[in-house]
Amino acid sequence: MTSAFGEAWDLLFHPPIAHRGLWSPEGAPENSMAAFQAACVAGYGIELDVQRTADGEAVVFHDATLKRMTGVEGRVCDHTAADLAKVRLKDTDEGIPTLADVLTLVGHRAMVHIEIKIPFGEVGPLERRVHEVLIDHNGPICVIGFNPYSHAWFAEHHPKVLRGLDSYSYADGDAKRLSPEIRKRYAQLDHVAIAKPHFLALSLDMLPHPRASALREGGMPVVAWTVRDPAEWERVRPYCDNLIFEGYRA
Repeated sequence: MTSAFGEAWDLLFHPPIAHRGLWSPEGAPENSMAAFQAACVAGYGIELDVQRTADGEAVVFHDATLKRMTGVEGRVCDHTAADLAKVRLKDTDEGIPTLADVLTLVGHRAMVHIEIKIPFGEVGPLERRVHEVLIDHNGPICVIGFNPYSHAWFAEHHPKVLRGLDSYSYADGDAKRLSPEIRKRYAQLDHVAIAKPHFLALSLDMLPHPRASALREGGMPVVAWTVRDPAEWERVRPYCDNLIFEGYRA
């Protein structure tokens, strides 16, 4: 597996990965070009979130709605990429970039973990657009996300793209859209069989996890998220191979 993915595989293990770029409340906003530039300068990897716009473009933004980060009402998916480019992030001059814009900025300077944000059951269009963008990018990347069917799509159509399955305890309110049986299966990592990932990206509330430890012993790396202080990392470090961090310099 190492030789199949080359540099991208090596960069799973080091350096640490800046969650939504190297952002801060008083500085560059999350998922902004400035945050990604800062991560590159500091020598970190990058994690970012990608959503599909009304005109089918892949833009970098975390929430389904614009309000928290921009003050604007409405959903990302109801706007075109051109409209979103005019929206400012957190009272700064930073706009909402496309994935293509970000990868052009980053180039070969950092490994980019691209989290595909799609509702369960809507697999295909965003994955296709992400892959179209990746064709023109020669830097190290991987795709990550919670939807196992999104990973299965990449496994079938583009198996040479490195894939990491996100998971957590599925005990919060957001998980209630899923049935209790699915939540239980996902918390137990049963959906690994569907996703066929190359590595796992696990929330701190899942670590340590017996199934993850067994998979790791079998050669599947584990990346922890989101680590917000050194003590958290020291607690889970024996069970992981790298970390996605924010709020401090890992």
